[in-house]
Amino acid sequence: MRTFTRPAAVGAAALLLVGLSGCSAIFGAGEPERDAETGEITEASDADVFAIRVGDCLESAEMGTEVSSLPTVPCDQPHDSEAYASTMLDDGEFPGLDEVGTVANDYCLEEFATFVGTDYYDSELEMSTLSPSEDTWTTLDDREVLCLVLDMEGGVTGSLKGAQR
Repeated sequence: MRTFTRPAAVGAAALLLVGLSGCSAIFGAGEPERDAETGEITEASDADVFAIRVGDCLESAEMGTEVSSLPTVPCDQPHDSEAYASTMLDDGEFPGLDEVGTVANDYCLEEFATFVGTDYYDSELEMSTLSPSEDTWTTLDDREVLCLVLDMEGGVTGSLKGAQR
């Protein structure tokens, strides 16, 4: 399981679990089709959450408490979210969901302003994170925090980089 976090506009974090642990074989999701040169997604498909990269565009719809894949689309097609930053957490014992969530939110909030061009708390866009759970930390050596920017209205074409909204 990975942790999916979306802070509220006033700064409190709501924590939802995104279940992963080896489920891609059950659901058939894997690596999305990508352009060999640019690495950009070329076909809409469900992708294993571990296959999502910075720059990928998603049609997140309603993310439940446990998912193993996310719907990806080429960025020139309508979508509602985009992976905009990634960082690796330090090795060691799993620090706990609260600590992972705090570190993930702090990092993604800082990167949000750089990517979007406006502070998160002044933006009409939302932010979420995908980060390790204790299970993926232990069994898959998962240390990545992936930041997602979301336009709750949907219908975005292209990147949200520099959107300043």
